[in-house]
Amino acid sequence: MKIFRNIALAVVVLLTVVIVGLCFMYKHMISPVSSDKTLIELEIPANSSSTVIAKILKEDELIRNEKFFLLYVKLFKISDMKAGYYSLSKSMGTEEIVEILRKGSTKNPNEIQITFQEGLNMRQIADIISRNTSNTSDDVIEKATNREYLNQLIEKYWFLTDEILQEGIYYGLEGYLFPNTYSLTNKDVSVEYIFDKMLNQMDKELTPYKEQIEKSTYSIHQILTLASMVEKESSTVSDRSRVASVFYNRLKANMSLGSDVTTRYALKIDNPKQVVTAAQFKTQNPYNTRLTNGTMNGKLPIGPICAVSKTSIEAAVNPADTSYLYFIANIQTLETFFYDNSASFEAKKAELKSVNQGF
Repeated sequence: MKIFRNIALAVVVLLTVVIVGLCFMYKHMISPVSSDKTLIELEIPANSSSTVIAKILKEDELIRNEKFFLLYVKLFKISDMKAGYYSLSKSMGTEEIVEILRKGSTKNPNEIQITFQEGLNMRQIADIISRNTSNTSDDVIEKATNREYLNQLIEKYWFLTDEILQEGIYYGLEGYLFPNTYSLTNKDVSVEYIFDKMLNQMDKELTPYKEQIEKSTYSIHQILTLASMVEKESSTVSDRSRVASVFYNRLKANMSLGSDVTTRYALKIDNPKQVVTAAQFKTQNPYNTRLTNGTMNGKLPIGPICAVSKTSIEAAVNPADTSYLYFIANIQTLETFFYDNSASFEAKKAELKSVNQGF
């Protein structure tokens, strides 16, 4: 009897040792391969079996053993690991890797990002799109001026109105494409896809001001037109609400806005260093607010002249309360000076002429 008891005890001890050993081995085999957190990019093809996934992970040294990986998957009845592109590291254990594969990946190796800075006009936006995607500049310009397409967009977005279809407007979507960094599926996306992203973002930026805009005596088109002038004329963000106030005050006083940037836009001069002649400032054009024959008195340009930032929109919707009618900036220090009379403005203009390249 004692012999049987000793044999039973020995068997129990042996089984315990075996079980503990197997548990230790199992834990070790599904533990991280190393502490290296360097991300390894890999693809799990569509319809991959657990065996194929185990092989891929082993080839990238992300698991210790294929069989133990398959054992883990079988033990926990895991059958929903998904295809896709993943970033994994050797510091991840089998449990963590499997959970990531079960959640799936939204990672797209063909994804690109394009940044559009505020202040860019449609020609410059078209150039950026052509350099980063399969579209040409002409593709972009054609779409931005296509009346059938523009009418479709007017039906879709509350802030787009028939004003963008006016005769004389260069590009119907000028000023309506919000400047930002956008992630695109790949370089072969359409111009419409890019425009939708930018217009959707503009919708988000404008919607908080919708009620104010609807109560304003100015249309959304006019507000964005003024915001675009503020964008181009302001030396710093802090100046924008005061610059906007100058434009509003001049409109109320039935003065011309006298903005050089509108003349440059009218003439399609994109180089800020290019000199504009006195004759060019007199060019008859619905964008040119520098006309002195009275035709632009109390008027905004026919439409926006560039992409506008949120701060310029804010300034156009909520301008500072001032009596200013003039402003001039020191282009070296970026300091802007505001005046309510022409004599003080002309004096400062003469003072700054040497540093402002003759202007």
